[in-house]
Amino acid sequence: MAEKLLTVRDVSLILGISEKEVMDLVENKQLAAYKVGGVYLRFKEEQIAQFRKSFKPASNKNRTILSHKYTLKDKISDFFYFNDFYILSVLIILLILVIIFQEY
Repeated sequence: MAEKLLTVRDVSLILGISEKEVMDLVENKQLAAYKVGGVYLRFKEEQIAQFRKSFKPASNKNRTILSHKYTLKDKISDFFYFNDFYILSVLIILLILVIIFQEY
């Protein structure tokens, strides 16, 4: 029977860190990883369990980020940042419609 290998997401959940931090550990050669198909990183469950015993997260920065409360200003800023193309498109279409129907 084939051994079940863990994904980056699985390892991040087990260690309680972000996927980017898992990738950083692999790049710094602190965590052993295997490429499947030359592309996808996989990890052995036993190695992760052993690494977890000695691993201490660097800081509480994840908790700080997650505990940040979004203000109304942040929400509005994000809305315009992620939807600027659609807002601009609607404005251009409305402008074209006003120009077209002004002549009638």
